[in-house]
Amino acid sequence: MTEHPSAEPMPRSYRHAGRGAVPALIGERARREADALHPRQSLRRWLWAWLLDPTNGRNVQRGFDRMVAWMIGANLVVAVLEFGRVLPETAAPWLHHFDLASLVVFTLEYALRLYTAPEDPQFAAARRPRLAFARNPYAVLDLVAILPSLLHAFMPIDLRALRVFRLLRTLKLFRFLVPAFAEFRQLNQGRSLRQKAHALVFASPYGGRLHGHFDFVIAGCVLLSVIAVILESVQWVEYRFHLELVALDIAVVSVFTLELCLRLYGCVEEPGFERPLVGRLRQARSPGMVIDVLAILPFFLEAFFHYVLDLRFLRIFRLLRLLKLTRYTDATRTLAKVIGREWPVMAAAAFIMLLLVVLTASLGYVFEHDAQPDKFENIPQSIYWAVITLASVGYGDITPVTPAGRAVTIVLALIGIGIFAIPAALLSSAFSDQLHKERDALRQELFDMLADGVLSEEEAEIVNREARRLHLSAEDVDVLMQEAKRAREMAADLSKLPLHIIAADPAHAIEHFKSLVCDIRKLGLMTDRAQFVDTARAAGRLTDEEWRAWVCICGAAGLPESPDAAAGAGRPFVGGAAAGPRPA
Repeated sequence: MTEHPSAEPMPRSYRHAGRGAVPALIGERARREADALHPRQSLRRWLWAWLLDPTNGRNVQRGFDRMVAWMIGANLVVAVLEFGRVLPETAAPWLHHFDLASLVVFTLEYALRLYTAPEDPQFAAARRPRLAFARNPYAVLDLVAILPSLLHAFMPIDLRALRVFRLLRTLKLFRFLVPAFAEFRQLNQGRSLRQKAHALVFASPYGGRLHGHFDFVIAGCVLLSVIAVILESVQWVEYRFHLELVALDIAVVSVFTLELCLRLYGCVEEPGFERPLVGRLRQARSPGMVIDVLAILPFFLEAFFHYVLDLRFLRIFRLLRLLKLTRYTDATRTLAKVIGREWPVMAAAAFIMLLLVVLTASLGYVFEHDAQPDKFENIPQSIYWAVITLASVGYGDITPVTPAGRAVTIVLALIGIGIFAIPAALLSSAFSDQLHKERDALRQELFDMLADGVLSEEEAEIVNREARRLHLSAEDVDVLMQEAKRAREMAADLSKLPLHIIAADPAHAIEHFKSLVCDIRKLGLMTDRAQFVDTARAAGRLTDEEWRAWVCICGAAGLPESPDAAAGAGRPFVGGAAAGPRPA
């Protein structure tokens, strides 16, 4: 097949990623990755580097694989529902459109992999790379997964019996799982079972892609479980799919229980949890582990104590499984830090808010009780009116009718505009400050990494991981790189640093002093000393202390003790000395 150069320019983000500060700083690997994404490459090579190359950390390969994995999981769920005859007939058009979309995605993936096979290192050495790819087991599975639907679309025959082969689409998951398992085994070769369990469930250099796949499975189980809990509240859904929902809950709880056991077993490898008993107890008291226990506790309580108590109300607490997703996002950690830092101010604002609610509720009870005894029966009932008025909700079910009550309502509504704005403004400002602090920490980390002038591949991976955690784009990382590089260059040249920064570090102060002394010596060698003395005497620009410092640094041979002494001596100066050679 003839190769066609890419005529269209790349999007700005990828075009920018191919040049700039980052490729120049993060090593040879990053330069190769950036060059591979450059539009000057052939279309086939560019598609491989941008979409399918797993070794390029600057492409969209992970996102593309994640999309395909989600599509495979959705196909599995739809296939189970369809073959179980649990979906109504009205869902047939939606299933057809979903099957068509899946066919387009999987066919496009297969075509792209077949087209870019000569760029794949696995098949590039073969005489016919595309034929070698077509005979690969993963490629055969991909083809078998889409072939029945393609035949049904282009041949006017009834091939519904072949639709069972759509279940083979789930085997496409082995394309992601088998390499991840191989990488995990290689990374953990010679390590103990506990260390392997730690690498699987905790973030570490030994987890590899399998750790990411495990987190992906846990997140998918959380979402499926929450959807099942929501659908259980629909009466006809719970009646028709009761067994399926129970089976799904058992499967999800089994996965969560396995994760909980693995975390308790492998937490001893975490820093701070090294002692077997004390470390596991400390891990069990951690917020993340408490959330994990709450995620499975309703199931086991209902399973073991249903004959003693009616614990069906605990099913709604399965929605707490959503909190497990906080482990996989750093935004919640940042928010927790912000709340902890600003908690005294927020507590003061909450106290003022509570005081205001109680005060206005009491006034509302005093002014409205006689006019509306059914609505303002007591102060606790008036608190409800005060809260909805202070929050500017205004449901309208309780409204004052007396002039004094309406006046209190007006004042309360106006105060509510500001009383709720204080915590919101505090959180917003503190959240922004926390993000700036984390970016400054990343900039300082880059400054330390650039001590040797270049980032290694390990350091580049750390930077990329921190950038993903802080949701920084390639342009933001470029800016931080340039700032760190400029700071490193300024640190190398102390003369460009502010004096108070130099004085803060004794080592820098000594080096700066030595540099100044060297400059004065150079000045003494290059200037005409006779003119220097005459100018200093005529203008009176040098004090005795400054003159002695000049003499001490530049040499005292033939120089008077002061400029005025040179005038009294009446001796001619030649190069700053009366009758001797110029001092060194």
